[in-house]
Amino acid sequence: MEQLTDYQQHIENAIDWVWKLLPNLVTAILILVVGLWVVKFINRLVRKFFERKDYDETLESFLQSFIGITLKVILFVLVVTQLGVKSSSLVAIVGAAGLAVGLALQGSLANFAGGVLILLFKPFKVGDFISAQGVDGTVKEITIFTTKLNTFGNQVAIIPNGQLSNSNIINYNVEDTRRDKIDVGIGYGSNIKKAKDLLLQICADHEGILQEPVPEVYVGELADSAVTLSLRFWAKNEDFWAAHFYVLEELKQRFDDAGIEIPFPQRVVHSVD
Repeated sequence: MEQLTDYQQHIENAIDWVWKLLPNLVTAILILVVGLWVVKFINRLVRKFFERKDYDETLESFLQSFIGITLKVILFVLVVTQLGVKSSSLVAIVGAAGLAVGLALQGSLANFAGGVLILLFKPFKVGDFISAQGVDGTVKEITIFTTKLNTFGNQVAIIPNGQLSNSNIINYNVEDTRRDKIDVGIGYGSNIKKAKDLLLQICADHEGILQEPVPEVYVGELADSAVTLSLRFWAKNEDFWAAHFYVLEELKQRFDDAGIEIPFPQRVVHSVD
């Protein structure tokens, strides 16, 4: 009988606890729902603010990501506090959890630090074409943890900021112009001067190839089966690839027309009877 009375007492205590918690629970749910709407609204305002101002796109994407995460953390603290967790206890819990999470997520913290370094030192920005971590592409977005690149094939490569901030990066857009180097082999019986003149004429015929600095052609190597000519010219970034492919196509066509041989590997097989 006493055991039944104890059960009833526990049930009554549980019901009383639920009724006491219910107002705070309802309020916490309301805070969560309204808070998520407010966070979304603030993010929209921040995005519109950046659209009206001519800020660096790299800074914009980073700050939008950082502001969104910060607001959600504040909302989480408000909801938990409303459920009755004391601020001092919450600070202790967050501190302990932060230490555990920090040890478990060292990579994420390194990526965050890398994002800050990228933002401060600006080795690249949104819209730059870079080569890093074995990937070539145009920077699409820089968040607090990762950087997204659009590759030649229009795939999206996602690279952790920690790796980017601690590795070599080639930024092809820092300078306005780029120098190209194209090597072509001609036969030993071909006229070197004529081949060099043709290459320089090709450069002169394309408006995207700069004539200052002057295009140059050198004999780069006396190889086993060919004389290697090295053509070097400058072009603006926006004209670089068009000029590169133009030269490749034209040199083949004009060398053929001029009777200049471009050797290719051949294998001679002798049969012994």
